[in-house]
Amino acid sequence: MRTGKTPLLEVLDWLYPPICEICGLGLSEGKALCEPCAERLPRIVTPFCDVCGEHFQGLIDGPFDCPNCNEISFHFEFARSAMVRSDATLNLVHRLKYGKEIHLGAELGRLACLAFSDRRLAVALEEKWPLVPVPLHRSRQMERQFNQAEEIARSISIETGLPVSHLLKRGRRTETQTRLSRKQRMENLRGAFKLREPLPENVPPGYLLVDDVFTTGSTVDECAKVLRKAGAGRIAVLTVMRG
Repeated sequence: MRTGKTPLLEVLDWLYPPICEICGLGLSEGKALCEPCAERLPRIVTPFCDVCGEHFQGLIDGPFDCPNCNEISFHFEFARSAMVRSDATLNLVHRLKYGKEIHLGAELGRLACLAFSDRRLAVALEEKWPLVPVPLHRSRQMERQFNQAEEIARSISIETGLPVSHLLKRGRRTETQTRLSRKQRMENLRGAFKLREPLPENVPPGYLLVDDVFTTGSTVDECAKVLRKAGAGRIAVLTVMRG
């Protein structure tokens, strides 16, 4: 993983001394969270579903698929989130997404990188799989002025050296997914994503779809379906939090 601050971050730290976004204590490393607060955010550890990454309590021996995933066939191989859903982590995601606190994208990207402890993602680092952020519709991106998935992917790229590839676009604006069932989400998203351009002749061995939160998997699955139809090989999903 890459470390170190850019000259721009050093200037911004001098002009606006950073403080921890959770406890409010001063920082000196160009981050948004102090180490103790970052460490207290609950991470996903074993046991978790090998397909959707949902964490389970109790003793489970070896790899397993949760009951939900036994009945679903996704277009991606597996999804891996770094963080368990918690009020503190969800607050950071919402402040980035709805509060336009874009600086939190860097911190959330660093948190997402904790998922690379999963041995299955080692190949993505070795083979330099491109990071593909889930796109917003252009009208929503104009309203928001940024795409949270792109900000998170950019941070992951800085930490890992993986390239960011804006392969996908959202062809139509969809209803917000928050209060929809999984079946309604799938119908809502059907045909919503398209390729910006054909995949390169030398198609990478795999792609990592990046988003902020994995809930039902409907959004990233629709994205993966588009990549599959275009000839992509392996596809995995990386998110900050499991919803």
